[in-house]
Amino acid sequence: MGKAARDQSTRDRVKAQREEQRQKERVRRVVTITAAAVVALAAVGAGWWVAAKGSESEQATTAIAPITAAADGSFVMAKAGVEKPVLDVFEDFQCPACKGLEETTGATIKNLAAEGKAKVVYHPITIFTATVTRGNSVRAGAAIRCVPGGTPWIKFHDRLFKGQPSETAEGFKIDDLVAWGKEAGVTAPDFEKCVTGQEKAADHAAYSTKILDTQNLKGTPTLKLNGTELGEDVAFKPASLREAVLDAAK
Repeated sequence: MGKAARDQSTRDRVKAQREEQRQKERVRRVVTITAAAVVALAAVGAGWWVAAKGSESEQATTAIAPITAAADGSFVMAKAGVEKPVLDVFEDFQCPACKGLEETTGATIKNLAAEGKAKVVYHPITIFTATVTRGNSVRAGAAIRCVPGGTPWIKFHDRLFKGQPSETAEGFKIDDLVAWGKEAGVTAPDFEKCVTGQEKAADHAAYSTKILDTQNLKGTPTLKLNGTELGEDVAFKPASLREAVLDAAK
C-alpha cells in the first residue's frame, strides 16, 4: 500500500471515529434532555396533585338546589331568593381539566347552592377547534341543552364528565348521549329527538362564541366569583373555594 493510500485509510478511520463519537454525543444529549423533561413533567404533575389534594373533596348532599335554563343560554342552580354571591362555572365537557375540577370541587359547588350560600351559574361551552375534539364537545353541549333543568340536568352534566372521551378519539356518540340522559332521569318527551337531531348545536355554538368574546377566558375550567376570576389555588381546593364563597356573602 502506497503512502497516499495509507494516508487516505488513516483519514477514513479518523473520520469514522469522529462520526461515531458525534453519534454517541447526540444520543447522550437526547437521553439527558428526555430525562430532564420527564422530571419536569413529574414536577408539574406533582404540583397539580398537591393543588388538587390541598383539601379533601366534600361529599355531595342528596339535596340539589333547583336548576333552570336561563334565557341567555346558561343554567342556574340556586335556591329561591338566592341572588348572590354568584359563582360562574365556565366548562367544556371535552376538557380534561374541567373533568378534574368536577371531580375535585364539583361537590362543593353543588353543596354551596343547596345550602343557599351561592347562586351557581353553569356555562357549558366549546373551546376546541380541532375536528374531533370540537365535534365531541358540541355534541355534548348541544345534548345538555335538550334537558330543561331540574335534578336530571345535573345528573346528566356529571355523567357527561364521567364519559369524557379521549382528545384523539370520537366520543359523546349520539346513542350514548341518549342512554345517559335516560339514566339521569330525563323524561322530557322531545329529549331523544332533540339529541339525535342535534337541534341545539347551533345555539350551543353561538353561545360559546358569545362567552369567549365577552368573558376574556384564558381557558377552561374558569370559575368567577361575583365576576372576579378565581385562581387554581382556590378553584381546585374545596376548602378554599368554600371559604371564598362564604367570605363573598358577608
